[in-house]
Amino acid sequence: MKRIAVLGATGSIGTSTLDVIARHPDRFRASVLGAHRNVAALAGLCVAHRPELAVIADPALEGELARRLGAAGVRCAVASGHAALTAAVSGALCDTVVAAIVGAAGLDSTLAAARAGKRLLLANKESIVLAGPLLLEALRAGGGELIPVDSEHNAIFQCLPGGRPDLRASGVRKLILTASGGPFRGRTRAELATVTPDQACRHPKWSMGRKISVDSATLMNKGLEVIEAHHLFGAPADAIEVLVHPQSLVHSLVEYADGSVLAQLGNPDMRTAIAHALAWPERVAAGVAPLDLAASGTLQFEAPDLATFRCLALAFQALLAGGDAPAILNAANEVAVEAFLAGALPFLAIAEVVEAVLAELPPQAAVDVESLVARDGQARATARRLLRRAC
Repeated sequence: MKRIAVLGATGSIGTSTLDVIARHPDRFRASVLGAHRNVAALAGLCVAHRPELAVIADPALEGELARRLGAAGVRCAVASGHAALTAAVSGALCDTVVAAIVGAAGLDSTLAAARAGKRLLLANKESIVLAGPLLLEALRAGGGELIPVDSEHNAIFQCLPGGRPDLRASGVRKLILTASGGPFRGRTRAELATVTPDQACRHPKWSMGRKISVDSATLMNKGLEVIEAHHLFGAPADAIEVLVHPQSLVHSLVEYADGSVLAQLGNPDMRTAIAHALAWPERVAAGVAPLDLAASGTLQFEAPDLATFRCLALAFQALLAGGDAPAILNAANEVAVEAFLAGALPFLAIAEVVEAVLAELPPQAAVDVESLVARDGQARATARRLLRRAC
C-alpha cells in the first residue's frame, strides 16, 4: 500500500490524483492532503479520503479547518504553514509525494521530499525551473526518484529506455514537446492586444487553474517545460524542440539517431500521466477513455509563432543564458501574470515585463536555495517596479 501526500490537493492536478487513488483503494492511500487557502474544498476532500493529516498553508485558517473537520466527524491531525508541509513530506506519513503546488511556493516542500528519499511525482514545474540542479542533487543525496507528471515530460519518460538514461548513449537525437497552442493559436499580435483574462483562461483542451491557463495562452508554460526537460533528461537546448499540435493527442515525442521517432498518445486527461507515475513500473486503470484514432481525424503539427508568442523564445533565451536566468524568468512571469489576471496589465505586456526583468538582472550562478530565493525576490520586486512605472 503506497501512502501518498498530495500537495495542492484542491487544484486540478490534486483532484485528478485523488480520483485515481480512489479507484485503487487496495494500492494507494491519500495519507496527507495540503492546500493553500481553500478550506471548504480541503475539508470536503478530507471527508471523502480520510487522510491522517490535513495541512492548510495559511495559518490563519487552521482553526476553521479544524472546526469543519470536527463538525464532519473526520478524525485527522490538522496543521498549517509551509513548515508543516515540509515536515509532513519528510516524515513517515508518506512514501510518495505529489508536488502540485502552483508557483515558486512549492519549492521548499519539493526539495524536502527529495531529500527524504520519497518517490516525487513532480507537477510543480516552477520548482525545477527555479532550482533544477539543486533539486537533482537533493534527489541524489536522498536516494529517491522523480517521475514527471506534466503530460509532456511523462510522455518523454515513457518513450525513453529506463525513463531517464544517458541520452547520447541511448541514441537520442531530440526531445520534441508538443503544445496545444492554447486559446489564441493562429492569432496575430494585433488580435491579442485586447484579450481578457477570461478569454485567456478558456483552454480548448485542458481544464487547468487560471495561472497555468494564462501561461498556456502565452506559451510560457511550454517555455518552462523546455527548461524542465533540460534538467529532467539532461538535454541541451538545441536538442529540445517544440511543435504545436492542436488536437493534444500526441503528448511528446523522442527522435532517435536511427531515424525512429517514438510518441506517446492518449486523450487529453491528466489522470493518464498521474496513474502512470503512481503505479510505475506497473500500469493501472486511470478512468480515462481509450483513444479512438479512427474517430480523431487528422493530427496537425506546426512550428510555434515565436514572434507573436514571445514568452517561449524568452524561455529558450533564459535556458541558454544559464545560471539563475530561468529563476528570474519564472519570477517575473508570475508577477506579470498576476497583474494581467487582476486587469492591471495587457496580455502582450506579459512578455514585455519578463524581457525587461531579464535584461535588468544578468544571470548569476545558482549556488544554493537561499541565493535563489533572494534572486527570486529581487526579480519580483523589479517586475513590480516596472509595472508601477507602466501604470
